[in-house]
Amino acid sequence: MASIASSSNGFPTPADPVTSIGSVNTLDEVHYASTDFYIGLGLAVSSSLFIGSSFIIKKKALLKLASGDTSQRASEGGYGYLREWMWWMGVITMGVGEACNFAAYAFAPASLVTPLGALSVIVTAILSSRMLNERLNLLGSIGCALCLLGSTVIVIHSPKEEEVGSMAELALKMKDAGFLIYVILVILATGFIVVYVAPRYGHTNILVYISVCSLIGSLSVLSVKGLGLAIKETLSGHQQFTNWLTYFWLASVAMCVSVQLIYLNKALDIFNTSMVTPIYYVFFTTFVILASSILYKEWSCLGASDVIGNFVGFLTTIIGIFQMQLFRDVNISLYQVQKLVSRPSASLANADFSSSSTNLVDDYCMRQSNSNRRMVYT
Repeated sequence: MASIASSSNGFPTPADPVTSIGSVNTLDEVHYASTDFYIGLGLAVSSSLFIGSSFIIKKKALLKLASGDTSQRASEGGYGYLREWMWWMGVITMGVGEACNFAAYAFAPASLVTPLGALSVIVTAILSSRMLNERLNLLGSIGCALCLLGSTVIVIHSPKEEEVGSMAELALKMKDAGFLIYVILVILATGFIVVYVAPRYGHTNILVYISVCSLIGSLSVLSVKGLGLAIKETLSGHQQFTNWLTYFWLASVAMCVSVQLIYLNKALDIFNTSMVTPIYYVFFTTFVILASSILYKEWSCLGASDVIGNFVGFLTTIIGIFQMQLFRDVNISLYQVQKLVSRPSASLANADFSSSSTNLVDDYCMRQSNSNRRMVYT
């Protein structure tokens, strides 16, 4: 430490006051950044818990309604769920989760908050198997473990502090050529997909509508983060509601989220949810990480090992999400795996799996044929 020096008589004397003050300020900034990181991390995890639980609560309300007057069901065009207190509790729970997610972007880097959204899928999978009697097979359990492992790796290697700490700094960053080029490319690509690609291939290619959601979604996260920064500064005593940039971010959030919801609903209306969910997660998270690294320079302070760690953690989470969604209907259990392992290889050809309703290949073929029979273009 340079804060204490020794005099000629051997007694310690204070060092340069400027150096001491600078050291204290640096320590305070590091402590403040560390506190913000853990607040954002806690809010992101809480958001996943609330959002994942809200799906289960609303599903239980809809199941309760389905056991009564079927004409009031949502699938039949009814609105009976509006009279169910449990459904409203699910809506409130989701609102709390979205509020936590919004606040998390103000404290932690987007490259940390967005990938942790995968935890809500784990919460939903686990609670549905416990509270809705839905089956979570062995592959689904392994997928949950992979998501947890990938999320942990992301938390360990993610940026711990942000390069943009005020609206003034953000205004300067918005003038960077890299950010302007990215926004222009996103707008041009989205316009081309909406005008030319979507009318021709939107009903046959799952990537069309998901690409629109993901590209615009990356801008919506940047807007949410900018708006959160404005609110955070206002609460700390620096009024930002007189700043035009605050209203720019607010308008961007409203516009981007609206477009995002429209095209996500189109994708869900045409394609299977088990395919839309993992593909959308991969595309959306990738574009958010790219956009935040361009505007907020979140990866500029990371070393090569942390960059690789983030990539590995994200890839592990992707594998877990796909495994949970794509193989959730495959009838496989730990007992069947143990039975396969314990059999000699020569007797596998004569193995009797008649007790299993499906296997991996049969299940895939059956789902493909059913999908082809049910394919309806709107």
